[in-house]
Amino acid sequence: MMMRVATFAQSDQMIASALRTQAVMANEQVQESSGLKAEDFGGYGSSAGRVINLQVSVTRSQSYIDAAKLADSKVQVMYSAVGSMTDIVTQLRTQLSAATTGSSTATASVVNYAQQALAQMQGLLNTQYDGEYVFSGARTDTAPVDLTSFASGAGSLTTADTSYYQGDSEIASVRVSDSQSVAYGVTADSSAFEQVMRLLKFVGNSPSLSASDVSQALDLASDALDATSTVQAKLSTTASQIEAVSASQSDYQNFAQTLSTDLTSVDVAAVTAQLSTYQAQLTASYSAISKIQSLNLASYLR
Repeated sequence: MMMRVATFAQSDQMIASALRTQAVMANEQVQESSGLKAEDFGGYGSSAGRVINLQVSVTRSQSYIDAAKLADSKVQVMYSAVGSMTDIVTQLRTQLSAATTGSSTATASVVNYAQQALAQMQGLLNTQYDGEYVFSGARTDTAPVDLTSFASGAGSLTTADTSYYQGDSEIASVRVSDSQSVAYGVTADSSAFEQVMRLLKFVGNSPSLSASDVSQALDLASDALDATSTVQAKLSTTASQIEAVSASQSDYQNFAQTLSTDLTSVDVAAVTAQLSTYQAQLTASYSAISKIQSLNLASYLR
Protein backbone atom coordinates (compact mmCIF):
# COMPACT_ATOMS: atom_id res chain seq x y z
CA MET A 1 0.00 0.00 0.00
CA MET A 2 1.33 3.43 -1.00
CA MET A 3 1.92 5.92 1.84
CA ARG A 4 0.35 9.41 1.64
CA VAL A 5 2.46 12.52 2.09
CA ALA A 6 -0.24 14.29 4.22
CA THR A 7 -0.54 13.06 7.77
CA PHE A 8 -3.69 11.35 8.96
CA ALA A 9 -4.40 14.15 11.48
CA GLN A 10 -4.34 16.85 8.81
CA SER A 11 -6.62 14.87 6.55
CA ASP A 12 -8.99 14.12 9.41
CA GLN A 13 -9.26 17.80 10.35
CA MET A 14 -10.14 18.77 6.80
CA ILE A 15 -12.76 16.05 6.53
CA ALA A 16 -14.29 17.08 9.89
CA SER A 17 -14.41 20.70 8.77
CA ALA A 18 -16.07 19.71 5.50
CA LEU A 19 -18.65 17.63 7.35
CA ARG A 20 -19.46 20.55 9.66
CA THR A 21 -19.93 22.80 6.65
CA GLN A 22 -22.13 20.16 5.04
CA ALA A 23 -24.28 19.93 8.21
CA VAL A 24 -24.71 23.71 8.29
CA MET A 25 -25.65 23.65 4.61
CA ALA A 26 -28.24 20.91 5.20
CA ASN A 27 -29.85 22.96 7.98
CA GLU A 28 -29.90 26.10 5.86
CA GLN A 29 -31.35 24.20 2.91
CA VAL A 30 -34.25 23.23 5.18
CA GLN A 31 -34.58 26.88 6.25
CA GLU A 32 -34.53 27.99 2.62
CA SER A 33 -37.33 25.62 1.65
CA SER A 34 -39.52 26.19 4.75
CA GLY A 35 -38.73 29.82 5.50
CA LEU A 36 -38.43 28.87 9.19
CA LYS A 37 -35.45 28.83 11.52
CA ALA A 38 -36.32 25.35 12.80
CA GLU A 39 -38.79 22.53 12.26
CA ASP A 40 -39.70 22.29 15.96
CA PHE A 41 -39.65 24.46 19.07
CA GLY A 42 -36.36 22.93 20.23
CA GLY A 43 -34.63 24.65 17.36
CA TYR A 44 -35.63 28.12 18.54
CA GLY A 45 -33.45 27.97 21.64
CA SER A 46 -34.19 30.67 24.22
CA SER A 47 -36.94 32.12 21.99
CA ALA A 48 -39.04 28.95 22.16
CA GLY A 49 -40.98 30.10 25.25
CA ARG A 50 -41.87 33.42 23.65
CA VAL A 51 -42.95 31.74 20.43
CA ILE A 52 -45.23 29.34 22.31
CA ASN A 53 -46.75 32.15 24.40
CA LEU A 54 -47.40 34.23 21.30
CA GLN A 55 -49.08 31.34 19.49
CA VAL A 56 -51.26 30.58 22.51
CA SER A 57 -52.27 34.23 22.83
CA VAL A 58 -53.17 34.41 19.13
CA THR A 59 -55.38 31.33 19.49
CA ARG A 60 -57.05 32.79 22.57
CA SER A 61 -57.53 36.11 20.79
CA GLN A 62 -59.22 34.31 17.89
CA SER A 63 -61.65 32.66 20.31
CA TYR A 64 -62.60 36.14 21.59
CA ILE A 65 -63.07 37.38 18.02
CA ASP A 66 -65.28 34.39 17.15
CA ALA A 67 -67.39 34.91 20.27
CA ALA A 68 -67.70 38.64 19.54
CA LYS A 69 -68.78 37.97 15.96
CA LEU A 70 -71.50 35.59 17.14
CA ALA A 71 -72.72 38.09 19.73
CA ASP A 72 -72.64 40.90 17.17
CA SER A 73 -74.72 38.82 14.77
CA LYS A 74 -77.31 38.24 17.49
CA VAL A 75 -77.39 41.95 18.31
CA GLN A 76 -77.89 42.78 14.63
CA VAL A 77 -80.83 40.35 14.50
CA MET A 78 -82.31 41.95 17.63
CA TYR A 79 -81.80 45.42 16.21
CA SER A 80 -83.67 44.50 13.05
CA ALA A 81 -86.53 42.93 15.01
CA VAL A 82 -86.88 45.98 17.27
CA GLY A 83 -86.89 48.18 14.19
CA SER A 84 -89.89 46.24 12.92
CA MET A 85 -91.54 46.71 16.32
CA THR A 86 -91.14 50.48 16.11
CA ASP A 87 -92.77 50.34 12.68
CA ILE A 88 -95.72 48.49 14.22
CA VAL A 89 -96.15 51.09 16.96
CA THR A 90 -95.78 53.95 14.49
CA GLN A 91 -98.50 52.47 12.27
CA LEU A 92 -100.74 51.85 15.27
CA ARG A 93 -100.33 55.43 16.43
CA THR A 94 -101.26 56.66 12.95
CA GLN A 95 -104.42 54.57 12.97
CA LEU A 96 -105.29 55.65 16.51
CA SER A 97 -104.99 59.27 15.40
CA ALA A 98 -107.44 58.52 12.59
CA ALA A 99 -109.80 56.94 15.12
CA THR A 100 -110.01 60.16 17.16
CA THR A 101 -112.60 61.34 14.64
CA GLY A 102 -115.02 58.80 16.08
CA SER A 103 -115.47 57.10 12.73
CA SER A 104 -116.65 53.51 13.16
CA THR A 105 -114.65 52.51 10.11
CA ALA A 106 -111.45 53.98 11.56
CA THR A 107 -112.14 52.29 14.91
CA ALA A 108 -112.73 48.93 13.28
CA SER A 109 -109.57 49.36 11.24
CA VAL A 110 -107.36 50.09 14.25
CA VAL A 111 -108.85 47.18 16.21
CA ASN A 112 -108.21 44.79 13.33
CA TYR A 113 -104.68 46.13 12.92
CA ALA A 114 -103.95 45.66 16.63
CA GLN A 115 -105.07 42.04 16.48
CA GLN A 116 -102.77 41.33 13.53
CA ALA A 117 -99.91 43.34 15.04
CA LEU A 118 -100.08 41.34 18.29
CA ALA A 119 -99.38 38.17 16.30
CA GLN A 120 -96.57 40.00 14.49
CA MET A 121 -95.07 41.05 17.81
CA GLN A 122 -95.14 37.44 18.95
CA GLY A 123 -93.21 36.43 15.84
CA LEU A 124 -90.67 39.21 16.27
CA LEU A 125 -90.09 38.50 19.95
CA ASN A 126 -89.73 34.80 19.14
CA THR A 127 -86.94 35.59 16.67
CA GLN A 128 -84.21 32.95 16.51
CA TYR A 129 -80.58 33.07 15.48
CA ASP A 130 -78.52 29.95 14.98
CA GLY A 131 -81.32 27.90 16.55
CA GLU A 132 -81.56 30.05 19.70
CA TYR A 133 -84.29 32.47 20.79
CA VAL A 134 -82.56 35.83 21.18
CA PHE A 135 -85.16 37.49 23.46
CA SER A 136 -85.47 34.63 26.01
CA GLY A 137 -82.58 35.51 28.30
CA ALA A 138 -80.67 32.37 29.23
CA ARG A 139 -83.55 30.10 28.20
CA THR A 140 -82.52 30.21 24.57
CA ASP A 141 -84.29 26.93 23.78
CA THR A 142 -87.69 28.32 24.88
CA ALA A 143 -89.87 30.64 22.80
CA PRO A 144 -90.16 33.76 24.98
CA VAL A 145 -93.71 34.73 23.98
CA ASP A 146 -96.86 32.63 24.29
CA LEU A 147 -100.18 34.38 23.62
CA THR A 148 -102.40 31.44 24.60
CA SER A 149 -103.72 33.07 27.76
CA PHE A 150 -102.38 36.60 27.33
CA ALA A 151 -104.44 37.54 24.27
CA SER A 152 -107.78 36.84 25.90
CA GLY A 153 -109.59 39.44 28.03
CA ALA A 154 -109.91 43.19 27.76
CA GLY A 155 -106.62 44.09 29.34
CA SER A 156 -105.61 47.44 30.75
CA LEU A 157 -103.71 50.46 29.47
CA THR A 158 -102.31 51.27 32.90
CA THR A 159 -101.41 47.89 34.45
CA ALA A 160 -98.25 46.17 33.26
CA ASP A 161 -98.72 42.57 32.13
CA THR A 162 -95.84 40.25 31.23
CA SER A 163 -97.83 37.02 31.51
CA TYR A 164 -96.91 36.31 27.90
CA TYR A 165 -93.23 35.91 28.77
CA GLN A 166 -91.72 32.42 29.11
CA GLY A 167 -88.02 33.26 29.41
CA ASP A 168 -85.92 34.45 32.35
CA SER A 169 -84.24 37.70 33.39
CA GLU A 170 -80.68 36.76 32.38
CA ILE A 171 -79.01 39.25 30.04
CA ALA A 172 -76.48 37.62 27.73
CA SER A 173 -72.86 38.70 27.81
CA VAL A 174 -69.77 37.90 25.78
CA ARG A 175 -66.14 37.83 26.92
CA VAL A 176 -64.16 39.92 24.47
CA SER A 177 -60.77 39.92 26.22
CA ASP A 178 -59.01 38.46 29.24
CA SER A 179 -60.42 41.21 31.43
CA GLN A 180 -63.57 42.45 29.68
CA SER A 181 -67.08 41.17 29.06
CA VAL A 182 -69.85 43.03 27.24
CA ALA A 183 -73.50 42.59 28.21
CA TYR A 184 -75.78 42.65 25.21
CA GLY A 185 -79.36 42.06 24.22
CA VAL A 186 -82.73 42.52 25.82
CA THR A 187 -85.46 40.16 26.99
CA ALA A 188 -89.01 40.06 25.67
CA ASP A 189 -90.42 41.22 29.02
CA SER A 190 -88.58 44.56 28.94
CA SER A 191 -90.77 47.55 29.74
CA ALA A 192 -90.58 48.75 26.14
CA PHE A 193 -91.94 45.53 24.69
CA GLU A 194 -94.43 45.09 27.52
CA GLN A 195 -95.94 48.49 26.74
CA VAL A 196 -96.38 47.51 23.09
CA MET A 197 -97.94 44.16 24.02
CA ARG A 198 -100.24 45.80 26.58
CA LEU A 199 -101.33 48.43 24.06
CA LEU A 200 -102.02 45.94 21.29
CA LYS A 201 -103.94 43.64 23.62
CA PHE A 202 -106.15 46.47 24.86
CA VAL A 203 -106.89 47.90 21.41
CA GLY A 204 -107.33 44.50 19.79
CA ASN A 205 -109.84 43.39 22.40
CA SER A 206 -111.84 46.65 22.44
CA PRO A 207 -114.30 46.63 19.50
CA SER A 208 -115.88 49.87 20.71
CA LEU A 209 -113.12 52.31 21.60
CA SER A 210 -114.28 55.44 23.35
CA ALA A 211 -112.69 58.80 22.76
CA SER A 212 -111.05 58.46 26.17
CA ASP A 213 -109.70 55.00 25.26
CA VAL A 214 -108.24 56.31 22.02
CA SER A 215 -106.62 59.26 23.81
CA GLN A 216 -105.04 57.05 26.48
CA ALA A 217 -103.96 54.55 23.85
CA LEU A 218 -102.26 57.34 21.89
CA ASP A 219 -100.34 58.40 25.00
CA LEU A 220 -99.19 54.84 25.63
CA ALA A 221 -98.28 54.45 21.95
CA SER A 222 -96.02 57.50 22.19
CA ASP A 223 -94.38 56.13 25.33
CA ALA A 224 -93.96 52.70 23.73
CA LEU A 225 -92.44 54.23 20.60
CA ASP A 226 -89.93 56.20 22.66
CA ALA A 227 -89.08 53.11 24.69
CA THR A 228 -88.57 50.80 21.72
CA SER A 229 -86.50 53.46 19.95
CA THR A 230 -84.32 53.68 23.07
CA VAL A 231 -83.87 49.90 23.09
CA GLN A 232 -82.84 50.01 19.45
CA ALA A 233 -80.35 52.80 20.13
CA LYS A 234 -78.81 50.81 23.01
CA LEU A 235 -78.48 47.77 20.77
CA SER A 236 -76.69 49.92 18.21
CA THR A 237 -74.30 51.19 20.87
CA THR A 238 -73.65 47.67 22.11
CA ALA A 239 -72.94 46.46 18.57
CA SER A 240 -70.44 49.28 18.07
CA GLN A 241 -68.73 48.40 21.35
CA ILE A 242 -68.45 44.71 20.44
CA GLU A 243 -67.15 45.53 16.97
CA ALA A 244 -64.57 47.95 18.39
CA VAL A 245 -63.22 45.40 20.86
CA SER A 246 -63.17 42.73 18.14
CA ALA A 247 -61.16 45.10 15.94
CA SER A 248 -58.71 45.62 18.82
CA GLN A 249 -58.27 41.86 19.11
CA SER A 250 -57.59 41.67 15.37
CA ASP A 251 -54.96 44.40 15.72
CA TYR A 252 -53.35 42.47 18.57
CA GLN A 253 -53.36 39.31 16.47
CA ASN A 254 -51.54 41.10 13.66
CA PHE A 255 -48.95 42.40 16.12
CA ALA A 256 -48.44 39.02 17.80
CA GLN A 257 -48.26 37.16 14.50
CA THR A 258 -45.70 39.64 13.16
CA LEU A 259 -43.58 39.25 16.31
CA SER A 260 -43.87 35.46 16.13
CA THR A 261 -42.86 35.54 12.48
CA ASP A 262 -39.82 37.66 13.33
CA LEU A 263 -38.78 35.06 15.91
CA THR A 264 -39.36 31.98 13.75
CA SER A 265 -38.72 33.03 10.16
CA VAL A 266 -35.50 33.50 8.22
CA ASP A 267 -34.50 35.89 5.46
CA VAL A 268 -34.68 33.43 2.55
CA ALA A 269 -32.59 35.67 0.30
CA ALA A 270 -29.84 35.90 2.92
CA VAL A 271 -29.91 32.14 3.51
CA THR A 272 -29.67 31.51 -0.24
CA ALA A 273 -26.62 33.78 -0.42
CA GLN A 274 -25.01 31.97 2.52
CA LEU A 275 -25.69 28.62 0.87
CA SER A 276 -23.82 29.76 -2.22
CA THR A 277 -20.82 30.70 -0.06
CA TYR A 278 -20.91 27.41 1.83
CA GLN A 279 -21.23 25.51 -1.46
CA ALA A 280 -18.08 27.17 -2.76
CA GLN A 281 -16.24 26.42 0.50
CA LEU A 282 -17.38 22.80 0.51
CA THR A 283 -16.39 22.29 -3.13
CA ALA A 284 -12.94 23.73 -2.40
CA SER A 285 -12.60 21.55 0.72
CA TYR A 286 -13.48 18.33 -1.09
CA SER A 287 -11.13 19.27 -3.92
CA ALA A 288 -8.29 19.83 -1.45
CA ILE A 289 -9.06 16.61 0.41
CA SER A 290 -9.16 14.67 -2.83
CA LYS A 291 -5.85 16.15 -3.94
CA ILE A 292 -4.14 15.47 -0.62
CA GLN A 293 -5.42 11.92 -0.40
CA SER A 294 -4.26 11.21 -3.95
CA LEU A 295 -0.63 12.09 -3.13
CA ASN A 296 1.72 9.27 -2.28
CA LEU A 297 5.44 8.81 -1.75
CA ALA A 298 6.05 7.56 -5.27
CA SER A 299 4.41 10.65 -6.76
CA TYR A 300 6.42 12.89 -4.44
CA LEU A 301 9.77 11.30 -5.40
CA ARG A 302 9.30 11.71 -9.15
